[in-house]
Amino acid sequence: MRALLRISRRDALRAKGRTALIMVMIGLPVLVITGVLTFWETADVTLSEGIVRKLGAADLRVKTSGYAKVRAQYGDDGIPPYGEGAEPPEKAAATTAAQVAARLQPGSRLIGFDEGSVEVRTERGYDHITALEVDLRDPMTRGMRPLVEGRHPAAPDEVAVTPAMKRRIGDTIEVTREGRRVKVVGVVQDPFDTGVVEVVGFRGVLLDEGDGRGIGWLADTPSPATWADTRRLNDVGLVGLSRVTAESDLSAEGTMSTRVVVGIAVAVFMVGMETVLLAGPAFAIGLRRRATALAMIAAQGGSKAHLRVIVLTDGLVLGGAAALVAGVTGVAGGLALVPLLSESMGPLEVPWWSVAGVMALGVGSGVAAAMVPAVLAGRQNPAAVLAGRSDAARDRAGRPLLGLVLVLAGVAATVLTPLTDEVWIFAASVLGLLGLVALVPSLVALTGRLAVRLPLAPRLGVRDAVRHRMRTASAVAAVMAATAGAVTAGIGVTSQDAAARASYSSSTPVGTLMISAYGADDEEWARTRQAVQERLPGIALAEAFEPVDSDGRSAGLYAERLRECASCTHLPPGVLVGDQRLLEVMQGRHDPTAAAALAEGKAVVFGPSRLRDGRLSLRIDVDGSTAKLTRFETQAVVAEAASRGVTSVLVPPATLKAKGFGLKERTVFARHQPQDVKLLREHLTVASSKVSVRLEGGYERDISIVMIVLMGGALVLVLGGTFVATALAAADLRPDLATIAAVGAPSRTGRLILAGQAGYLAGLGAGRRDRRRGPRCRPRLGHDVEDSRLRRDRLAGPDRPDPGDDRGGAVGAGERDRGRPAAAGRPGGGSVRADASAPSHPSPYLTRRILDCLCGSRSQSSMNIALNPCRSAISASVSVR
Repeated sequence: MRALLRISRRDALRAKGRTALIMVMIGLPVLVITGVLTFWETADVTLSEGIVRKLGAADLRVKTSGYAKVRAQYGDDGIPPYGEGAEPPEKAAATTAAQVAARLQPGSRLIGFDEGSVEVRTERGYDHITALEVDLRDPMTRGMRPLVEGRHPAAPDEVAVTPAMKRRIGDTIEVTREGRRVKVVGVVQDPFDTGVVEVVGFRGVLLDEGDGRGIGWLADTPSPATWADTRRLNDVGLVGLSRVTAESDLSAEGTMSTRVVVGIAVAVFMVGMETVLLAGPAFAIGLRRRATALAMIAAQGGSKAHLRVIVLTDGLVLGGAAALVAGVTGVAGGLALVPLLSESMGPLEVPWWSVAGVMALGVGSGVAAAMVPAVLAGRQNPAAVLAGRSDAARDRAGRPLLGLVLVLAGVAATVLTPLTDEVWIFAASVLGLLGLVALVPSLVALTGRLAVRLPLAPRLGVRDAVRHRMRTASAVAAVMAATAGAVTAGIGVTSQDAAARASYSSSTPVGTLMISAYGADDEEWARTRQAVQERLPGIALAEAFEPVDSDGRSAGLYAERLRECASCTHLPPGVLVGDQRLLEVMQGRHDPTAAAALAEGKAVVFGPSRLRDGRLSLRIDVDGSTAKLTRFETQAVVAEAASRGVTSVLVPPATLKAKGFGLKERTVFARHQPQDVKLLREHLTVASSKVSVRLEGGYERDISIVMIVLMGGALVLVLGGTFVATALAAADLRPDLATIAAVGAPSRTGRLILAGQAGYLAGLGAGRRDRRRGPRCRPRLGHDVEDSRLRRDRLAGPDRPDPGDDRGGAVGAGERDRGRPAAAGRPGGGSVRADASAPSHPSPYLTRRILDCLCGSRSQSSMNIALNPCRSAISASVSVR
């Protein structure tokens, strides 16, 4: 093994350009993936990693849940002990510190710790920001909010803020609706999130106790808290968070769905296949350049297996080196980018198992890319290679039948896959992609006839691509895979977007402004309504009402869905209560039929029908209680809304009043689109903190960024694959281009040949050699040339040397001497003159005829073999320089 590694290392150092190209192609995906994994793992702060910002140095954090009992707890969230259709829980009464201490270990110490949000007065209104109420001077809070500047609050009228709040020490801010003024005395920082906007003060300064939700304590227990302590708290409706519960929650999140596994497998396969297709031709070029060395090993007793192992070791060495360098660089780059691109940052963390798997994928890609060249190395004829003759392998046209079967299977699987799940669309398209890759050699063969219709330079490029079918097929397959992957992804994204757009539904038409204040009392709503009229002067407003029971409690109004209405499954359950003005807002016009039905006390249904025999089933419940549930039916008609996708129901107020329910106005609608909805909301929150402003904008998902990324990635891969194949072709064509230049072709001919081949590969087309013998090449050189010599030259082939030429089959057949003029004095050398008066350089007409002869050759060997008739003609009339 050491000898194999030493051979591969020396060959890699000998061809530094090709080695660097292979390592870049293999290492680039490894670098990107490892960088993204490391970045994500470090930027994502789990509950266990960020436990210090929840607990500080305390052992346990206790908070109320609002329920009498907590059935289960995940992290710091409690699940109530009731299911769908069961009785709602009883709201927990205010909990005291003494009651909490009674459920903890004896000798535990408690301090208050409340969290929530507070309204802070700004220049334009009120803004909601995160708020904590805790004494940061207590040792239990150590590490929770490290002090950046100033000092911790020491009095009820002092607070500390985070840097994102953009307040300086000494500033005075106004909090809560009561206009409480507090002074900023310090700047603290969330240890894992630099972008959080937060204010910290004493208990009772920032938050309202409300119904007990959000109230909590930090506990210092004599021994570390366990799940037993947490369950004792759950029994009385409290949630207990400790380091034990946080770690248990983290371990429960380790499972992945089948959809995620399939997506990862498809991504791994696509990356590996693209890498193999791009790097494979580079290994093939290396095989041709070291063919003599491998033939010498075989001549000295090396078996075919030895030759295959040597080439595979090249893939192992280059793949391993590329994976190692790219993995280390990706990890370092991911860690370096976290503080620059992410506001949240946990402890520096590297997903070593994932990184190792990605690096193993890189090594496997290198070995897989060298597999086909390794097989060819075992098939070569050492005697032919050492004699300088071409060792053309038997022409293979791929596996067309297998390719067709896979393409049909991929198309069928893609058609049968649901359009709303792009992961399975990609997985189904993999079969079709494999079929296309299997068909590429056949496509190369079938499209070769087009080469004879091309101009001179592109024809040379295409025919060279056909002669090196393995290199061409790999490049075309790589370009095809990149394009097919991008097109498939684009189809999946656009299909999902079209399905979501078609199924989008809303309660109001597009362009409708809704302003509501649910939960506000009459005084708050009066102020809100006045503020709306001041901010929207001249705008017609339509009121909507909220049903209430006899005790003044709010009730929910819902429309029952028909089981046989399959298209109703996605509809929102809400129902609007309003008069003719709201009907005109919903329809955007005056509809006499719908207006008459509403005036008669009938409901108006928009969108898919929920009606059965012209009647609509409605349900009213108070506070979600099944004991206070009211069901009834009312007559209804179907009408058309102002825009598609509107699926709401409009019920006249008289219908609910007849059922004994009262009404209160808490929402207004308008056909108006303000320039700045956020600014309008901030102005209205001055009147009430419960104000909500919403503008219906319709389906707003924008996939242009996704499509640009997909097309940009495909373009990079297409250009990269074309560049790699063209660069390899340029290196392989060097002797042939030298021969063409020797017969007088202009310098731009070589560039046009390579450009034609690049366009040919990028266009996903490949030329095919015509198996029929082409037209006889008889260049008219202006000199008498013996027809027998021309016929003898035309009969020459890679294994049939010219019977009148003592150079034998080595001239024009070997890779070593291809395109090199023979030395002076050597038989058949390059200084032969048939006529002393012949010109020293061929004429343009002569050059054109020689190149036409070259392009018209149908020989199945290399381009150099096709030059035999032209060389014979040239040697009879001019000196080849």
